[in-house]
Amino acid sequence: MTIIVKALLDSGAIGMFVDRKFVKKNRFKIERLERLLKVTNMDRSNNNRGDITHEVECNVYCKGHQERMKFDICNLGRMEVILDMLWLT
Repeated sequence: MTIIVKALLDSGAIGMFVDRKFVKKNRFKIERLERLLKVTNMDRSNNNRGDITHEVECNVYCKGHQERMKFDICNLGRMEVILDMLWLT
């Protein structure tokens, strides 16, 4: 199955993230993390949308490039996917 996604390329992001609602809507197979990841805001306060407890692994295609990647599942709001500096390199 192919799903077209709008993604934010964020050179300041410290991980690869996918929105929880997007994962549920598209029925991705998810995996529980061995330990949860605390989510903090830029001001170092705890994020009120919750911690990261699951991840999803999928193939990513962009302009002829293909890569298998893991994304942490969290509440992103209006964004479906955030790609970090590793993707940019």
